[in-house]
Amino acid sequence: MGNCLVSRVKSLSPSNTRPSSPGPSTSNFSNMSTISTLGRSTGSGTGIDDFTPEGRILDTPNLRKFTFSELRSATKNFKPETVLGEGGFGKVFKGWVDEKTLNPAKSGLGMVVAVKKLNPESVQGLEEWQSEVNFLGRLSHPNLVKLLGYCWEDRDLLLVYEFMAKGSLENHLFRRGGAFEPLSWSLRLKIALGAARGLAFLHKSDRQIIYRDFKASNILLDSNYNPKLSDFGLAKNGPTGEDSHVTTRVVGTNGYAAPEYVATGHLYVKSDVYGFGVVLLEMLSGQRALDTNRPSGQHSLVDWVKPLLADRKKLARLMDPRLEGRYPSKGALQASQLTLRCLASEPKNRPSMKEVVETLEQIEAMKSRARQSRESASQPPSRSRARGLPMPRHGARGVHYSLKVR
Repeated sequence: MGNCLVSRVKSLSPSNTRPSSPGPSTSNFSNMSTISTLGRSTGSGTGIDDFTPEGRILDTPNLRKFTFSELRSATKNFKPETVLGEGGFGKVFKGWVDEKTLNPAKSGLGMVVAVKKLNPESVQGLEEWQSEVNFLGRLSHPNLVKLLGYCWEDRDLLLVYEFMAKGSLENHLFRRGGAFEPLSWSLRLKIALGAARGLAFLHKSDRQIIYRDFKASNILLDSNYNPKLSDFGLAKNGPTGEDSHVTTRVVGTNGYAAPEYVATGHLYVKSDVYGFGVVLLEMLSGQRALDTNRPSGQHSLVDWVKPLLADRKKLARLMDPRLEGRYPSKGALQASQLTLRCLASEPKNRPSMKEVVETLEQIEAMKSRARQSRESASQPPSRSRARGLPMPRHGARGVHYSLKVR
């Protein structure tokens, strides 16, 4: 999963900052001064909600407020067998709720959800919990994980998400075993395109949002391998007006963070594009962004293989051997060239995520055309197309031809 660049701010004390009243079942965060407004536009604006063809941004979070007792019931008292995973924030548990009311349901019944429970000793704490609620609670897009609700009682901080059945992209790329079959070229392309669309959605509105932690472990897959971005704890509003960047403390994950951000703390919208390029490189190569178990000089994937990306003759050395050569060479070359552009040292030389989406769509369309061509070639001619053509007739002396006439 990579190493954190710096220690994150220690958690604020929920008992000192929580609202005096538990609030309604659907949250209104007006009484939580520590939760900021999500990048309100300085222009004329578009009313309460911002709508785009692919998603929308709500003016305020619209989330279910769960009690701790409800989530304890939904997860079978947070039993170890319900643990889905564990990260810096804490453990994630599998739970069940009623699909319509979101009330806790019996194990195996209703809708499966993922419940993230803060570890009281976590250094990420309240600050990132609030960021998650403030951003993901107001964003709706097919390629963003849906946040369903939250719980805040005393020192108990929890978040409730839709369940992503196939887990993280990281697991499918790097873990071995029967539970994780190698991803085909087609699936890798599908995942890259969906993740790019999610990131483009964050960037393209006048309320620009910088994701700041784009990596394979934050891309989750549903049962059909549709990708969704998760974990918005480090998300930040982008620059406004004439500003090209925002200046902030450096946080994130080694191997994925853009060089200008690591060096100066200057965060650009296109700093996210660099992170996307690193993940795309992982998907092409099957290698982790940072791996100290590799030989000296190969610890950083970008430093190691970047020189290979523009060379068609060396591309085969880069590609993941688990693909077993089953990928279109032209499509792989175009993907590698796109990766190289995303990894440009200067932010201004990187493509926008809109351009990334368009390029990936072109690669996908090329794959579809090739498949249609193969299917057409394998099909015998129909009778209607054979009308008036010589038809083979087998006789005693071999094959003769006659003209079929109607």
